[in-house]
Amino acid sequence: MNIKRTIIFIAVVLLIGLSAYALSFGADIGKYDVVPIKELIKYGLDLRGGVYVVLEAKSDDGKEVSDETMSRAIATIRKRVDALGVSEPVIAKQGKNRIRVELPDITDSQKAIEIIGKTAQLKFLGPDGQVILTGDNVKNAEAVYQKTRSGYEEPVVSLELDSEGAKSFSRVTGEIMQIPDQPGHQPERSIAILLDESVISAPEVQAHITDGKAIINGMVDLEDAANLATLIKAGALPVDMEAVEIRAVGPTLGANSLEKSISAGLLGILLVMLFMAGYYRIPGLVSALALAVYIMIVLAVLVSIKATLTLPGIAGLILSIGMAVDANVIIFERLKEELKNGKSLRAAIDSGFSRALRTILDSNITTLIAAAVLFYFGTGPVQGFAVTLAIGILSSMFTAVIVTKYLLKLVVGMNITRNTKLYGA
Repeated sequence: MNIKRTIIFIAVVLLIGLSAYALSFGADIGKYDVVPIKELIKYGLDLRGGVYVVLEAKSDDGKEVSDETMSRAIATIRKRVDALGVSEPVIAKQGKNRIRVELPDITDSQKAIEIIGKTAQLKFLGPDGQVILTGDNVKNAEAVYQKTRSGYEEPVVSLELDSEGAKSFSRVTGEIMQIPDQPGHQPERSIAILLDESVISAPEVQAHITDGKAIINGMVDLEDAANLATLIKAGALPVDMEAVEIRAVGPTLGANSLEKSISAGLLGILLVMLFMAGYYRIPGLVSALALAVYIMIVLAVLVSIKATLTLPGIAGLILSIGMAVDANVIIFERLKEELKNGKSLRAAIDSGFSRALRTILDSNITTLIAAAVLFYFGTGPVQGFAVTLAIGILSSMFTAVIVTKYLLKLVVGMNITRNTKLYGA
């Protein structure tokens, strides 16, 4: 037995085992804390729960919506989502006239959809029906309480206008104040406030407003006022948006999906390792160690690029595990052929790996091309599947060609046995 090679092999196995434990359960190493990998990975809506909605732009004249209009719509929706306080939202263009919005950990899905999809065209109309100002003239909007004449506090939206809006508002309110005040409702002294062509408030002017400040009343509660203020501050969407696809995933369902996916993945990995060890013996045991290294590399890469893991992504990950073993199968079958031809263990390993390399490259490159096509033409979960599949393929090539070969040579160098039957021959 070669003591030096044995010590190195044991050290490598311990390193792999300790790394796997630290990534699975965390560890405290001196001044450094290793956080469990599951706490670092970003999970998609199907694993965390939340709202998924696809909005489609509807042009009034029937013409194709321009890229500039879609970019402005995305920017407006992003402002609205930020105001909701959603962590890690996904807002992206899908195709030519659609926007995909993913809002994790949202419980009130209907409220979220109403806020992000409402056009929010704000107008102030004078008694003559002419537009005094629009939402573009509003510098700031916030929900506050205001005392009424009877002394009660009511929720309102306080508006601060820009210079142009203030000037126009001052002119109209000044003209209205010239109209004699009489008992009862006087439509000629009112300014109608419209949101998406629906009147939300029509207060009577009580004073000449010259400071560029206005109030929208008629709110149900402070939350209603806050939602309207959010829409006004974010600005109006440049085009009408229609929700063509809506999905809401509960947090419980997402947690169950994650738990079942992990269990299925672990069971699949265990069965693969047992099969490889039983069929290929020592090389199979070595491939099981390489498979553990492969899984750690893939998870580390997913964390480093801040990828979002979804159920299709987990499927891609499990599929790539099978492909990682597939590369080892090709290598070990070549190894068996070389041993049957009478070559020594070392020579058979070198020849088997070198002869199998071209086949491994051919099969993996074609799969990488398929993953690239899926990523380019796909959206959302399909892209997640393509990313994890591509990462898995590249990692499997590294572990199969480099890690497995290094570990197998260490085992042979330990001189524990020369029985070729234990190497699959």
